[in-house]
Amino acid sequence: MAGRKKKERAEHLRGLSDETLDKELTEAYRRLFTVRLQLTTRQQTNTREKSNITRQIARIRTLQRERQLAAHYAPQVAGRK
Repeated sequence: MAGRKKKERAEHLRGLSDETLDKELTEAYRRLFTVRLQLTTRQQTNTREKSNITRQIARIRTLQRERQLAAHYAPQVAGRK
């Protein structure tokens, strides 16, 4: 069951445009800052939230890198055909 949720999250992100991914990444970094501050000041009791946001950032950055590599290698692959 947990595997399905992860797949759904990744598929949701794959459907977003590059600009929207940039906005999501910026928002995730803002949330991470807020959660870190809340954990430090002991306002936040959910310590799992920090790792969830960190993983979300990693997912977004991975997708951005995949798209960057696909754009770079697409002309090379098309030239071989």
